[in-house]
Amino acid sequence: MLKILPQAALLLLALMSPVVAAPLVAVDVGHGLIDGGAISARGRNEFAFNRQFAAVLATALEQRRIAVRRINFAGTIGSLRERPQQAAGSDFFLSVHHDSVSTDWLQFWDWDGSEASYTEVKRGFGLFVSAQNPDLATSLRCASAIGAVLRRNGFTPSPWHGRKHLPADGENGVWYYDNLVVLYRTTLPAVLFEAGVIKQRDEELELLDPERQARMADAVATGIAACLFVTGKSARD
Repeated sequence: MLKILPQAALLLLALMSPVVAAPLVAVDVGHGLIDGGAISARGRNEFAFNRQFAAVLATALEQRRIAVRRINFAGTIGSLRERPQQAAGSDFFLSVHHDSVSTDWLQFWDWDGSEASYTEVKRGFGLFVSAQNPDLATSLRCASAIGAVLRRNGFTPSPWHGRKHLPADGENGVWYYDNLVVLYRTTLPAVLFEAGVIKQRDEELELLDPERQARMADAVATGIAACLFVTGKSARD
């Protein structure tokens, strides 16, 4: 289990750790213009949430001396396999998503003159790794670091994933999802990040708040930096 260190200590550790080259992180925007993903309680598609947060995260990473390879920011990648292919040569792959819930747990309300669905039973972030990933150890270490820093900054992981997934580090919101293409059809450590549940009406509004987006992106970037700088190696060396 990863011990939660103070955020300042994590940053200092990252900055003091020797590396030959700055890490390169591939940030993937989940879904796209054709397949927009889940629909929020107020009718906004998941891709719009994913792209907005990914842009904030990319900036936060670059502020930490981490190079960013932007994947699918235009929303035009159709194949799931193409995403990790475009990330080849990076040190780490993070796919950005926002979560929904199964239809069994939906309720309905009138939003802007139309019927829309929402849930009250699920909220919070989640992180997923695949046991089939070629570098599970680094995938899990980075996912745990991200989850730990998110928790320290006041974000709460969703326990809902325990209904379908085995915990990899349940305390920090990390779960196994072995058959996700973007996590196992790759040559590099990879994590899928669900920032929150857009079907939950209150959390949907929180996820749209720029100040909260910045805090969450800062926490995710700090976790990635703490993980990658500690390894002391780059896939490009």
